[in-house]
Amino acid sequence: MAKAAPAEQLKLLELQGLDAKLKSLSNRRRSIETDPRIEDLQSALSIANGELGAAKMAVHDAESELKRAEADVEQVASRIERDEARLNSGTGLSKDLVALQKDIVSLNKRRSDLEDVELEVMERLDALRERQSAQQQIVDDIQGSFGVIRAELDGQLAEISTEAAEVSANRSEFAAGLDAGMLAVYEKTLARRGVGAARLFHGTSEGSGMQLSPGDLAEIKAAAEDDIVFCPDSGCILVRSAEWA
Repeated sequence: MAKAAPAEQLKLLELQGLDAKLKSLSNRRRSIETDPRIEDLQSALSIANGELGAAKMAVHDAESELKRAEADVEQVASRIERDEARLNSGTGLSKDLVALQKDIVSLNKRRSDLEDVELEVMERLDALRERQSAQQQIVDDIQGSFGVIRAELDGQLAEISTEAAEVSANRSEFAAGLDAGMLAVYEKTLARRGVGAARLFHGTSEGSGMQLSPGDLAEIKAAAEDDIVFCPDSGCILVRSAEWA
């Protein structure tokens, strides 16, 4: 059975306190790193970016459609200009000039129809651009919220890292002054059980929170003061003091 002086064993409670603090800081770090607000914002940003992409594509398609409509109007207008020039020149057979007049009337009707299409596309494009702008604002707002929360969490993580480094340094310094054999037992127990040592107080193990049975208490009472004893429930080292029984 491993042994250490009672006064030395009492120091394990302080060491356990430092380890408990480090564990608490680690849990806080994990909680911050998995903050649900980040996941929610990432999900919202993914959806918003998808809708923004669709809005941009709709604007692009409408702009292409407008260019085609403008080209169609320009093409018809050019033909009308050429036909009117020929008509105004007065050259050609009478029947050809009459046919040319009819063609100009038809072309003007065609241009009017195309201009209506052009106007409809322009109005639709304006609405699509407004939609794109609104969707871009949504994306910007989400990114802004993300940045604020990320900065907040990064600040908290920095504080935890600073505190953890300080506690870890204190822990190393304190552990260096402990009995080497006892420390080895403690470290092994801590790694295996999650708790290295706890106080035995009025028959209750503070490692498990359970009242020990009369049989377990009798065994501990029979052990030498410098024997290292363990909690039958949690498996951690039980540190006895004057009021343990």
